[in-house]
Amino acid sequence: MNPVQATTTADRPPPTATPGRPGIGERVMAAVNRDPLTAPHAVRNDALLAAFLAVAAVAVALLVDHGGRPDAPGWALLLAGHVPLAWRRRRPLTVLLLALACIAPYHALDHNHAAPVAGSMVALYTVAATGTPRRTLLVGSGVIGVTLTLNALTNPDGFVELLRITGWVIAVLFLGVDVRFYRQYVAAIVERAVRAERTREEEARRRVAEERLRIARDLHDLLAHSITLIGVQTSVAAHVLAADPERLDRETVAKALDDIAETCRTARGELRTTLEVLRDHGSGDARGPLPGLDGVPDLVEAARLAGARVERTVRFGAVPPAVGAAAYRILQEALTNAVRHAGSEPSVRIDLREEDGALHLSVTDDGTGPVPGGTPGFGLVGMRERARSVGGTLDAGARAGGGFHVRATLPLTPSTPPSTPTGSVTTAEGSG
Repeated sequence: MNPVQATTTADRPPPTATPGRPGIGERVMAAVNRDPLTAPHAVRNDALLAAFLAVAAVAVALLVDHGGRPDAPGWALLLAGHVPLAWRRRRPLTVLLLALACIAPYHALDHNHAAPVAGSMVALYTVAATGTPRRTLLVGSGVIGVTLTLNALTNPDGFVELLRITGWVIAVLFLGVDVRFYRQYVAAIVERAVRAERTREEEARRRVAEERLRIARDLHDLLAHSITLIGVQTSVAAHVLAADPERLDRETVAKALDDIAETCRTARGELRTTLEVLRDHGSGDARGPLPGLDGVPDLVEAARLAGARVERTVRFGAVPPAVGAAAYRILQEALTNAVRHAGSEPSVRIDLREEDGALHLSVTDDGTGPVPGGTPGFGLVGMRERARSVGGTLDAGARAGGGFHVRATLPLTPSTPPSTPTGSVTTAEGSG
C-alpha cells in the first residue's frame, strides 16, 4: 500500500477557512462589532429571527408545563407579540411597546409564562444596545414595574419567581449596554486606526512633496549658477577672439576655456550628488554632504571670474549644517542674479555675520537689476524657501539709490554654543 494512502484522518491537518473568505468566528465577531442600525439586510434578518423565536415559543408552550396551555386568544397574542421583532433595529422602543402590549395580556390570562420570554428579552436587549443609558434605565424600570405588577396578580406568593424575573431583566439590560459600549469602543479604535493611516499617508505625501521641492531648488541653484558662469566665460572667450584676430591673446582664451571646463567639472560633481537621492543606495545617506559656508571663497572667486568686483565682510563662528547650507545657496543665487542682471563688471558687496543668535546675510550690487516686464524666474522664490526651511526670513528688492539687495536672517539652533568671532575680513576683488 502506498504510504500516502495510509494516512489516517487524525494525521490530516485541520480544515481551514477558504482563502479570501472569513471563517465562522470572524463573521460572528464582525456581526457583534457592527452597528445594528447600519447593518445590511436588517429587516430580512430580523424577520427570520422573529419567525425562529415564534416557532420556539410555540414549542415551549406545547412542551413545557409552566402555566396553562394557551387558548385561541392566547395563541394569537403570543404570535402577535413576535411580529414587531422584524423591525426591532429601526424602531426598538416602538417594537418593545408593541410586544409588551401583546405579551402583558398574555401573561395576565395566566398562559404559559415561559413561551414569550425569549422574544421579550430580544426586544429589551435591542433597546439597551441601541439607546442611551438614560433611556435604557427608564425602559428597564418600566418593564420591571409591569412585570412585578403582572406577577403580583398571577402569582402573589411567588417571591422567588419575582427575583428571577427581575434578575433576568437586569441581566439583559446590562448585556445590551455592555455590547453598546463595546461597539463604541471598537468604532473608536477603527476610527483612530483610519485617522492614523490617513495621517501617515498625508505625511508620506508631504515628505515626497518636500523632497521634490528640495531637489528642484538644488537643481535650479546649481544649473542657474553654473550655466550663468559658463555663459559669461564663453562671452569673454568670444570677445577676445573677435576683438583683434591679428593679435590673438591666446593666454586669455585658454584661461577662459579652462574656467569653463572647471565650472563644468564642479557642476557635474554637484549634480551627481544631488541626483543620488533619486537612487536606492541602501541604508546610506543618499543626499551626500551639504554645502556649507566654507565654500563662500569659491563662490566669490567664481563671481570674480565672471567679471564682478566683490567686496566681502565675513564674521561668524560655528554654524549648524542646515543653516550653513541655506546661507550658501542664498549667497550662490544672489551672486548669480548679480552676474546676470547687474550689467558688466558690477560692484557686489557681501556682508555675512553672526549677531543676536542669528546669521545675517546681505548681498547688494550697484547694477541695473532685472529687466522690467521680463519673465520672472524661481530664484527669489527659492531663496525665500531656503530661508523658511531653517525658520528664517528673506527680503529682496531694488535699492533706492540703484541696484538690488538681498537680506536674509537665519536663526541658529538653540543647541549651538555661543561662538567667538573669527575676525573681520574685508577684501575687494574684481576682474581687473
